[in-house]
Amino acid sequence: MPKASYLNRAFAKCLVASCVGLAWAGAVSAQQTLTVAAYPAVDEIAKSAMATWKKKHPTVEVKVISRAFADHHTAMTTALSTSSNLPDVMVVEYGYVARFAEGGGLENLGIAPYNIAAQKARFVPYAFRQGTTQGGAVVAVPSDIGPGTLLYRDDLLKKAGVKEADLTQSWDGFVAAGVKIKASTGAYLVAHARDVKDIVIRSNIKPGEGLYIDNSGRVLVDSPRFVRAFELAKKVREQKLDGKINAWSNEWSEGFKRGTIATQLSGAWLAGHLNNWLAPATKGLWRAAQLPEGAYGSWGGSFYTIPKASKNKALAWEFIQMMTLNPEMQLSAFKSQDAFPALLDVHKDAFFDQPIEFLGGQKARLLWRDAANKITAVDVHKLDPVADEIVGTELDKVLDQGKDIKAALADAKALLERRVARMGR
Repeated sequence: MPKASYLNRAFAKCLVASCVGLAWAGAVSAQQTLTVAAYPAVDEIAKSAMATWKKKHPTVEVKVISRAFADHHTAMTTALSTSSNLPDVMVVEYGYVARFAEGGGLENLGIAPYNIAAQKARFVPYAFRQGTTQGGAVVAVPSDIGPGTLLYRDDLLKKAGVKEADLTQSWDGFVAAGVKIKASTGAYLVAHARDVKDIVIRSNIKPGEGLYIDNSGRVLVDSPRFVRAFELAKKVREQKLDGKINAWSNEWSEGFKRGTIATQLSGAWLAGHLNNWLAPATKGLWRAAQLPEGAYGSWGGSFYTIPKASKNKALAWEFIQMMTLNPEMQLSAFKSQDAFPALLDVHKDAFFDQPIEFLGGQKARLLWRDAANKITAVDVHKLDPVADEIVGTELDKVLDQGKDIKAALADAKALLERRVARMGR
C-alpha cells in the first residue's frame, strides 16, 4: 500500500501537518486550487456545484479532473502507489474503496478534525458501512448508492404473455419466464449470464458475512449463495437465454435500443443511463421491479475520499461535506444525473413521489427507496476486487468449458485462501 510521502516520509508528515494547520485556521491563499478527480457522471455533479462553492470561496478555483471510469481508477491506483499526482479529493466507486484504503493512503474521516462518524445516522446504513474498513476507519463518505433493481421491457413481456410477477416471484420463475420471452420475441432474457450471478451473490448477505470474505478472514465463495448463483447462471446459458454480451459494450447498448435484451439486473442508476444516453428512444417501454425472490442487494455507489498526501485537506473536507451532507446538492444530483442519494434527509423529498416518464409513469423511486432501506450493510475487504476476478474466471470456465460448479468454486476458494494467507504474513 502507498506511503504518504512527497520527498521523504518524515518531511511529508511535517509538511502535511503544517498545511492542514494553516487550512483549518482559515488561511486560504488567493491563488489556491482544489483538485477533484472523478469519473462520469460524478464529474458533472461536481462541476454543477461550483456556483454554491464560489459563494463561500470566491478565490479558490476547483479543478475537476475527469477520466473514463476505468481510466480514473487506474490513474488513482498508480497515484496512490507512488504518492504522486494525487488530487485533493478523490471520488472512488464502491468496488475500489477497500483496495485504495489497504495501506492507509486515505485519510480517516471518522476522527478529528473531520468527525464524519458523528453524522453516521444521516446516511443510508449500508452505504456508510461500505466506506468503513474492518478496523473501523471511515475512509470514504458515500454520495450516491445503487440499490439493486430489475429493469424489464414491458412491451416484450406483453408480447410473450409474461407478467412482472412471473419474473420476480422466484429465480427459477425468472428463468422460466425467459424461455417464454425468447420463444415469443427472440429477445434474450439477460445480456450475459454473469449478470444473474452478480446479483445473487450480492443479495441477502448476513451481517458480518462480507461479499467474498467474512470479517474473520474466512473465504465464502463455496457457500450456498455462490453455488446458487453459479447454478442459475449455468441454467441461463444452457437454455440460450443470454446473448454473451458484456456490459458497456456497443453490442450491449444496441441490444437495449433494438429490444433484443428483455431485462437487466443492475443498480437503479441504470434507468437514468438508459434514458439519458444508452437507449433514450425506448422511453415508456421499460419498467422497474424489485429483484427476484425477495432479494435486496447493492450495486455500486460513489464515495468521496481525501488522500493523505492532499495539500488542501481543510478545503477538501469542506467540498466533501458540501457534496454529501448538503440536501440541496444531493437532490440536485439526483434530479440531473439520477444519482440516488446516500443522504437520508433527501429521501423525504416529494421528488420520490413523481412519476418517471421513461418508465411509463411508474413511481419507481419509491421502489428503490424501499430497497435501499432493506439492504444489509456488507463489510468491505481489501481483496474483494481480486476475489471478483477469481470468481468471474471460474464462472467463465463453467459457462464456456463445462467445468463442474463445485470444482470451480473449490478452486476459487483455494486460490483466494492463498491470497488471504499471503496478506496476513
